[in-house]
Amino acid sequence: MDTGTHVVMGFALGGLAMVDPVVASDPVMQKTVLIATIIGSQAPDFDTVLKLRNNAVYLRNHRGITHSIPAVLLWPLLITATLALFVPGIAWATVLLWSFIAVFLHVFVDIFNAYGTQALRPFSKRWVALGVINTFDPYIFFTHLGALMMWLLGSPPVATFFGLYGILILYYIWRFYEKNKVIQHAKRLHPTATHIFVSPSMRWYQWHLVIRTKETLYVAESTHNEINYFEQYPFEPIPDMPIMNAARKDDNLHAFLSFSPTYRWEVEKNDDYTEVRFIDLRYRSKGHYPFVAIVQLNEQLQIISSYTGWVYNENTLRKKLNVLTEN
Repeated sequence: MDTGTHVVMGFALGGLAMVDPVVASDPVMQKTVLIATIIGSQAPDFDTVLKLRNNAVYLRNHRGITHSIPAVLLWPLLITATLALFVPGIAWATVLLWSFIAVFLHVFVDIFNAYGTQALRPFSKRWVALGVINTFDPYIFFTHLGALMMWLLGSPPVATFFGLYGILILYYIWRFYEKNKVIQHAKRLHPTATHIFVSPSMRWYQWHLVIRTKETLYVAESTHNEINYFEQYPFEPIPDMPIMNAARKDDNLHAFLSFSPTYRWEVEKNDDYTEVRFIDLRYRSKGHYPFVAIVQLNEQLQIISSYTGWVYNENTLRKKLNVLTEN
């Protein structure tokens, strides 16, 4: 989920913690646990600092080890130990419990996005992405905001937030039902499909679709149970040829391929270099595919520049590649 949603979820858990007698009976513990749940709801995303290095490192590691099973256990220990330094005499077991709930819930809800997490590490590096909730879901965010406003106005926190999460559980079940309807519809139209990639949007009845058969990739959108087709491309596995093998040694392209499950590729020969481009088909926006990986190689198949990330303008992409070449 996005940062804002994780923040309001942290506040909500702080209110829900009032169900714990140790918290409810002590104003100091109420404040301490609230701080713990807010920090815990953000902690797994501290790996965002990896963007300061480069996009390749960020893509390979964001929602990776920081969202793993060991991290879910380690973050609460770090949060509790830090708070114990500033608030002596706290009931550390209680703080540990609620910070664990906050961290666990952060990782758990991220699984429902199309981006997903490597939540099963170290047992598996597979990305777990259920693709039923958009990274920013207005309904989840504003229902949390509404519940927090009710709390501020005097509504009992335990009843308020239990009610909130009861409603959200039903909402998640409904989203699974809607996604399954889209998949079944696509299967009826393409009975030979080998893969159907479905990504949610911010609109309830709109889903991004990539349908793959043995020969073709269809880029489409499902809106109110109607599938609209935008483009189609031949499905071509990555070929075993010198230029492609050289490009795949690049860190940016390697990061892209580890993250993207469905894409198309193209090779363009220019006067001074050859450009290999991979395009993720899941994120079509206004006729443009913003998530790409580019590798430029010279005649000796040496990499002269590369980039991966989100670019919504071709001129911006060219500027980024030029800066990399100059450096």
